[in-house]
Amino acid sequence: MPWWGDRGDVTLHRVIVHVLADLERHAGHADILREEIDGEVGLQPSATNIWPTDWDAYVDRLRGIADRFPD
Repeated sequence: MPWWGDRGDVTLHRVIVHVLADLERHAGHADILREEIDGEVGLQPSATNIWPTDWDAYVDRLRGIADRFPD
């Protein structure tokens, strides 16, 4: 790949880092789509990675903060 170095040389390390970064980006996109489809978050129902809270009150609080600032 000529854009990866002066002579197109690239190390295995650089290729692996590039592939992992690309994989992470696409896996994140796929996870967002899955969450939109099934409405679940996290790895499994017992491990959602989301803290329990009153989401309606939380959203109202954030909107109240945002409303204090002009556009």
